[in-house]
Amino acid sequence: MSTEEAPPSRRRVNWRSLLVEVVETAVMAAAIFFAVNLVSARFRIDGASMLDTFRAGEYIVVSRFSYWYADPQRGEIVVFVPPSSTPGSMLDGMLGRAGETDFIKRVIGVPGDTVQVRDGQMFVNGTPLVEPYLPEPMLDFGGRFWEVAADQLFVLGDNRNYSKDSRDPEVGLVSRAQIVGKVWAVYFPLDSWRRVVQFVYPELAPVP
Repeated sequence: MSTEEAPPSRRRVNWRSLLVEVVETAVMAAAIFFAVNLVSARFRIDGASMLDTFRAGEYIVVSRFSYWYADPQRGEIVVFVPPSSTPGSMLDGMLGRAGETDFIKRVIGVPGDTVQVRDGQMFVNGTPLVEPYLPEPMLDFGGRFWEVAADQLFVLGDNRNYSKDSRDPEVGLVSRAQIVGKVWAVYFPLDSWRRVVQFVYPELAPVP
């Protein structure tokens, strides 16, 4: 009884084929990884400016491509880079690291809007906003108002009394170029996983 071994050249071909498959799989996985991160980013919530909508330590997924084909709307929650910040790299977004001070806020005013705080109440174009997501009444800002110019947004934290946002001259109105994307979901901790519902203000006229 005799056994035959595969010729050495055949064994080499098999190993070469396996190596090719491994390389192809790795390249495909890398391509998918970078494609996903081209259209999305991940960030960790720090601070209390968006309570009770988000809590410190939660991780969020941000859609980069949402505003490639549409304009930000009132009530949507966005991540942006304030003027004084050093933007995070794409690698930071992949790993869930924000830039130096990337902010997360809610869009209140869009181009053409006049926004005012009066007696602790937000008004947009003279209409009072109904904001059930606020954890507590907002402090008064002496009737101040802001006119939102083209390609700008007026943004606020949901925890108004503890938020640095468009009311602060250091932040001011946010340009479209500063926007990273729209918040899509909370993915960690796992028991906090949820899709982020973007709020709509039915009391306001639709944006033309």
